[in-house]
Amino acid sequence: MILPGSTLGVLGGGQLGRMFAQAAQSLGYRVHVFDPAADCPASAIANRTFTADYRNLEELTTFARSCAVVTYEFENIPVEPLWKIESLTHLLPHSSVLETCQNRLREKTWLKKNGFPHVPFAEVEVNDDLAGTARRVGLPCVVKTADFGYDGKGQKKATDEVSLAAAVQAFAGQRAVVERFIDFKCELSAIVARSAAGIARVFPIGENIHTKHILDFSIVPARVSAAVAREAEALAMAIAERMELVGLLAVELFLTDRGELLVNELAPRPHNSGHWSLDGGRTSQFEQHVRAICGLPLGDPGVREPSVMVNILGDTWIVPETGKVLTPDWSVILNHPRAKLHLYGKQEPRVGRKMGHFTVTDDTADAALETARALKAQLGAGRG
Repeated sequence: MILPGSTLGVLGGGQLGRMFAQAAQSLGYRVHVFDPAADCPASAIANRTFTADYRNLEELTTFARSCAVVTYEFENIPVEPLWKIESLTHLLPHSSVLETCQNRLREKTWLKKNGFPHVPFAEVEVNDDLAGTARRVGLPCVVKTADFGYDGKGQKKATDEVSLAAAVQAFAGQRAVVERFIDFKCELSAIVARSAAGIARVFPIGENIHTKHILDFSIVPARVSAAVAREAEALAMAIAERMELVGLLAVELFLTDRGELLVNELAPRPHNSGHWSLDGGRTSQFEQHVRAICGLPLGDPGVREPSVMVNILGDTWIVPETGKVLTPDWSVILNHPRAKLHLYGKQEPRVGRKMGHFTVTDDTADAALETARALKAQLGAGRG
């Protein structure tokens, strides 16, 4: 057990690292952050920030030796240097989990090998016949880079020969994964924490609404049947156990029109869809992550109140008619008694960039969603 007063390390200094640091410090830990950018969001919170490339073994070694345990806040970290860390300190989740989840092909293959329901896919090696593979999988399909990718980056949907030709051009010379396009009722996420002792807890299932491939709203509890929620929870628990996870894992799922649950992606870290837990949960996903990697008892992951999380993108700062950048009128959120605002300290708003989020709680998920939609519309129009 790693007790409060110890130093925890986090690789990556984005908003997830920032909120992890806040949770850790509230429990009495010190936090060191490692990120290539000196002004990363977590640097304003961390007790110490190491600024270097992830392949800088000298700095990475110094960082690792300063920490009782190291974790990570995103998957786009080269795994080879992390093998060095594991000989110096604890790295959780283990590097093998990161290696599997940071590559779409390895991830899909792992799901298939271990018998978990997944989106049908085919592998395309460098300079292989991507068009032929896509036709065998069937149109429409989605072509994705094998390595790295999030928020819709590194993927293209092919619905006909014209869009397939565009995908072939975009992915020329790359390893790729071709997935069958799934008609689904909704997208869900199950976030599970698991300790080294094998004790696991699943947060209530979230229902996710995306706009332009970026998460827009997360609704908790998801508006699905109890049977579907139980199946999603069981899937997340089984995947975490099979991976021998220590830490946090987000399992993104499709609920198909036929009522099947298919695993879409895995993320071995806190997840955007779990931000609701900061205000609507008995234990936040970030505190649960700290508890899991430190060997503390896991907290109650239940819902205090039905909640809706809304991402605030850089688009909110930009006036569509002129392109001028103006500060949003935060009083729209701050004046509402059931809303909470979270900003990430990023200085430059850009289209599609996650700058913050807000959460709305209410007596029902539908009521919270209605209020969240109204506040989002007002925030987009209001300018301070």
